[in-house]
Amino acid sequence: MTGFRPNLIPWELAVQIVCLDLEGVLVPEIWIEFAARTGIPELRLTTRDEPDYDKLMAYRLAILAANKLGLPDIQKVIAEMGPLAGARAFVDGLRADYQLIILSDTFYEFAHPLMRQLGWPTLFCHSLEADAAGRVVNYHLRMPDQKREAVRRLKELRFTVVAAGDSYNDTAMLAEAHAGILFHPPDNVIREFPQFPVTYSYADLRSELDKAFVAHALSA
Repeated sequence: MTGFRPNLIPWELAVQIVCLDLEGVLVPEIWIEFAARTGIPELRLTTRDEPDYDKLMAYRLAILAANKLGLPDIQKVIAEMGPLAGARAFVDGLRADYQLIILSDTFYEFAHPLMRQLGWPTLFCHSLEADAAGRVVNYHLRMPDQKREAVRRLKELRFTVVAAGDSYNDTAMLAEAHAGILFHPPDNVIREFPQFPVTYSYADLRSELDKAFVAHALSA
């Protein structure tokens, strides 16, 4: 239903924001790709598997250190990656009709080439700290639970927000938004969060986003 615009007054259209996760929704999972390239299966663990982000990152940094892998090694893999098939057209279609913000638990040091390929949508994420040798020594969260907090603040500014994501770390954002949608989630997330509609294609996701905005406007 690309190009669909709800039949609302212009002011109402101006305050509609779509918030999307990045990895698993618009681009491949960076750590899974890096695990495949390096032959280190332990790095395949993502927020689909481990909901505690601090625990997950501590685990990742320890593996990187043990294998003497640094930020340049990860960036080299990312430079050879691209968006998921159809993602750029999906993003362009959304931005023609809504405001779009990417809320991700990735890092700015990772995301630059992928954002370029997606047409530079707005991205809120975190930062990595590396030493002079390129070894990743720490990570800095924008703030705790930044996805949910961003949606909450947008609502306080009187924006209507519909969010979509695929993992445990997206569910708080989905619950905080006026409506939340799962996109290609694993079975365990579907079982634990049955309240969210599930989509498996960009066409279906776009349809659910449009319907959610219309439903909210009609209920307001």
